[in-house]
Amino acid sequence: MKLAFIGGGNMGEAMLSAVLEKGLSTPQAVSVSDVDKERCDYLAREYSVAVTGSNQQAAEMGDVVVLAIKPQSLAEVMAELDGQLKPSQLVLSIVAGARINTLSLGLKHGCIVRVMPNTPAQIGEGMSVWTATAEVTEQQRGWASAILRAMGKELYVDDERYIDMATAVSGSGPAYVFLFMESLVDAAVGIGLPRDMAKELVLQTVLGSERFVQKSGKELAELRRMVTSPGGTTAEALLQFEKGEFTDLVKQAVKAAYDKAKELGK
Repeated sequence: MKLAFIGGGNMGEAMLSAVLEKGLSTPQAVSVSDVDKERCDYLAREYSVAVTGSNQQAAEMGDVVVLAIKPQSLAEVMAELDGQLKPSQLVLSIVAGARINTLSLGLKHGCIVRVMPNTPAQIGEGMSVWTATAEVTEQQRGWASAILRAMGKELYVDDERYIDMATAVSGSGPAYVFLFMESLVDAAVGIGLPRDMAKELVLQTVLGSERFVQKSGKELAELRRMVTSPGGTTAEALLQFEKGEFTDLVKQAVKAAYDKAKELGK
């Protein structure tokens, strides 16, 4: 599989690294373009791939053309590639908020996969939700699935609306988790624990809880009840969450992210 990466940022590099590590392609079959020459030089040294400052030149080499650019650069890049892609080339876009219709019109191209990855993909533990146009072949769907599995888990959806919903949950979700962990560390320090000890306790608690969920096969509500003894410390803590309307606040946050995702795609 020949791959062309338009943009060499963190997520693009994560995908590049995963593809090479899993043997889905070789350095000789990969080209990368980026406006930042230092970034190009770094990627060439680190991964032995061909680099260029020309998006058109990079795109010519790929069976799969990965759009890994910032949303504010999309219009300029689409203008460069407008009408330049072969009908047989697959465009795989990880550009936040960019709808398939926008990409198709801007590139004059119909074979498109749109993906919403998240930051843990950078360590192979990501969650990517994706959809494809009718022009994407079974072979190309297989390529897209394999690329995304190399970065973690992937989930195909047949309705693009789910991409914005996924953006609000798994795309933005790591930030929600980080905020809760940060708050829990600060709370631990507030009752007297040294910060390094508090951080270790929180990190392992979150990690262990996630693994427990995966291995137990039980519903989250059931696991919560298992940990909560009537009249105990956990029950007292959860009561404070309820008083602060924690669950409703999470719903409001996710809804706000979803509304913003829809707005950015207009």
